[in-house]
Amino acid sequence: MKKMKSQHRALAALISSLMLAGAFGPAHASSHREAPFLTNAPKVDGTDFYMFRSYEPGRDGYVTMIANYIPFQDPQGGPNFYQFDQNALYEIHVDNNGDAKEDITFQFRFTNTSKHTPLTVGGKQVMIPLINSGTISGVNPATLNVRETFSIDMVKGDRRAGAAGRTHLTATGGGSSFDKPVDNIGDKTFGGASGYETYANQHIYNVSMGACGTGRVFVGQRKEPFYIAVGKIFDLFNLNPLGPENGGNANDLEKKNVSSIAMEVPIACLTSGSEPVIAAWTTASMRQGRLLNPSPASGINNATKEGGAWSQVSRVGMPLVNEVVIGMDDKDRFNTSRPTGDAQFATYVTNPTLPALVETLFPTAKAPTNFPRTDLVAAFLTGIAGVNQSKSQSTVVTYEALRLNTSIPPTPIANQNVLGVAAGDNAGFPNGRRPADDVVDVSLRVAMGALCVLTGATDTLKVGCKPADAPAGGAALTDGVRKAATDFKPAFPYLNTPLPGNQ
Repeated sequence: MKKMKSQHRALAALISSLMLAGAFGPAHASSHREAPFLTNAPKVDGTDFYMFRSYEPGRDGYVTMIANYIPFQDPQGGPNFYQFDQNALYEIHVDNNGDAKEDITFQFRFTNTSKHTPLTVGGKQVMIPLINSGTISGVNPATLNVRETFSIDMVKGDRRAGAAGRTHLTATGGGSSFDKPVDNIGDKTFGGASGYETYANQHIYNVSMGACGTGRVFVGQRKEPFYIAVGKIFDLFNLNPLGPENGGNANDLEKKNVSSIAMEVPIACLTSGSEPVIAAWTTASMRQGRLLNPSPASGINNATKEGGAWSQVSRVGMPLVNEVVIGMDDKDRFNTSRPTGDAQFATYVTNPTLPALVETLFPTAKAPTNFPRTDLVAAFLTGIAGVNQSKSQSTVVTYEALRLNTSIPPTPIANQNVLGVAAGDNAGFPNGRRPADDVVDVSLRVAMGALCVLTGATDTLKVGCKPADAPAGGAALTDGVRKAATDFKPAFPYLNTPLPGNQ
């Protein structure tokens, strides 16, 4: 990484640094299967959270938020494919005054209903074993045997106690129940290679959000956007960390799909007063009580009886936090936590293990020696003053979340730099996160002390370290996988068409 010579660039790099080096969000795979409990509950396993000012032409007055769930989806996932859990609660939380508490929450609940579609066989009506009985086009066609729908509530204030501020969102054309498209079963089902996207686009809804305007929502399967050499990284960094940035290694997620909850919301709906900075994260919750039904009735979703209070089981804000920063024994606990309790995880930030692990595998790549890692705390847990740190609190509150300064205009897709703020593109990571932003490479470099070797960093940014503290801080570390912004869609919902099951 070349030394940044201007104070502006140094500040930009500080924000981009954040993740990998010991704060909550380093970089070696998105939050897929990151905690022991979630390996048993993939439907509520949050993988990634994205938030950015919309860069679709004419939509720069909006913020797009995308919460991805259900990791490592093989396209050939029939006959049931990858439905959201109708017994779970999926949420996107927004803090617009920097106090680590949600001010706005969007809640998604799902209902999956069998149509009891039979075929006549030998004079008898027999239920078919497949999710579709023919080709599919349009919303909720007769040939689709399971109808997936969802509702959206917008809650002001505490997500559980804010009943007085609850609004049941509706489509601008009427109706509060939205159809989710079935997953991409295959080209024959949808009438050719382009058939699925035509079908899925019919499930982009304009949603009324009261006095602050109209937003858009899409919930459905997408091609996995995250890119990383997952296998080699978890095999004790079995790669050349100084290899080519693009094409040196295979993206192990290239042939996977994911399930997305995508919202485009007017900026005025999310911000508070003159404060332009918002912080956000996504969670999934399950009921505390579950009874297995030893003799389920005919139909679907009858195998359990669930009830009681909601219990949060998944949390994703900044990428890679629980995956490679939080210690194994605390991963389930982190997923159940709220930002207001993040002090309990402080040691994972101030004394990160990732750089030390890298040094054990590559002895010449010495880990930074400045402890506590105040540079990372400032960059990751508070936001950066003048960039994406909230000014609403007299005392800056430290907590993990993805922060976005909504006053920074979006960068057109053709001009986006996937290294984000570190490369002078202030509309990118870690000022929010866009689909193409290379959080892996940025985080790797910062974890090994890139901030410490910046010209003037010690005096100007008060990062608490100097070049001598980070012998490997100037190394251009990479996992060898790279994409460009133009590899993704230029318009909402931005993520690409999911791979078909017939591939």
